[in-house]
Amino acid sequence: MKILGARILTLVLLLCALSSGQTAFAASPKPSANQPACADCHSGVTSSYAHAAMHHALETPGANPTLESHPNLSVQQGQYLYTVQTRNGRSTYSVSDGTNALTVPIRWIFGQHAQTWVLEKDGVLYESLVSYFPLDQGLATTPGDAKIVPKDLMQAFGRKISAWESLQCFGCHASNVVKGKKLDLENLSPGVGCERCHAGAEQHKADAARGNFSSLPKSLKTMNAEDAGNFCGQCHRTWDATVRNHWHGPSDVRFQPYRLANSKCFIGNDPRISCLACHNPHQQADHNLVSYDAKCLACHGETATNATSAAKSCPVSKSNCVSCHMPRVPLPGGHAIFTDHLIRIVKPGEPYPD
Repeated sequence: MKILGARILTLVLLLCALSSGQTAFAASPKPSANQPACADCHSGVTSSYAHAAMHHALETPGANPTLESHPNLSVQQGQYLYTVQTRNGRSTYSVSDGTNALTVPIRWIFGQHAQTWVLEKDGVLYESLVSYFPLDQGLATTPGDAKIVPKDLMQAFGRKISAWESLQCFGCHASNVVKGKKLDLENLSPGVGCERCHAGAEQHKADAARGNFSSLPKSLKTMNAEDAGNFCGQCHRTWDATVRNHWHGPSDVRFQPYRLANSKCFIGNDPRISCLACHNPHQQADHNLVSYDAKCLACHGETATNATSAAKSCPVSKSNCVSCHMPRVPLPGGHAIFTDHLIRIVKPGEPYPD
């Protein structure tokens, strides 16, 4: 789904979880009551992951820090006034044309910081036409919806989501979303759970309850750069999907695996340039840019070796590499800024390299 992103992939159903051979959104085995929890053996990882963005990729109504701290949000979009109000842990989304209004409870919150909401009205799912952006501390048009010109209050309410698209967006933001090949909104688990990335985790827990620790889920650390890009790209967009869907321009800065694969230094069989080389998905993203220097110098340091050729050492500096070679790019509309994963020598005034 293009929740704070582009229109949903036409190829995402064909992508496979590389560690399992299963389709990306296959249903997980239902855990039994006596199974151990992942935290029983992996307390450090689960404790850290409790604060990670992927763990909060989707949240249901309750005490949401962003909405609780902004209880009265509103924005005028043309002739329509949008309002998001939060009271006692309950949030409502409303749109008014000055005469009539539509108001519904917010049922699903997509995103931990920037947020888009999925709404339900008369059994139909809608994506909110406005979203919350931390950069603005307020509401603005949901990315991808700028071209929508509502003709009536219902169109202004939100963009209708098809059953196929809803399966994809919930599949990337939640776990256990499928039941009998259909979206199971009542029993899904908010956020990206262990089984979503570690195929076989539920079976591993069931075996562990019987004292059998042989069925270990495949470690993602063994992936090379290309495999990691395809795995993470199931939701963050692969190079292949981006090219086939003809997504171009600054909006594709959100598709990190695609941008990284376009880097001159990207080598598919080299794990030093993979998503997992720099990012631990069990933790919040590290915004201390200096912390990434060691990753850059693993290839571009004076003593580093490269699998195919000698990587040049930067003549300007050996620190704060990311600030120069991975520039921050604002999305069209200016409500969000993304780090461009196309690693390059940036030249002042050059057009966005696509």
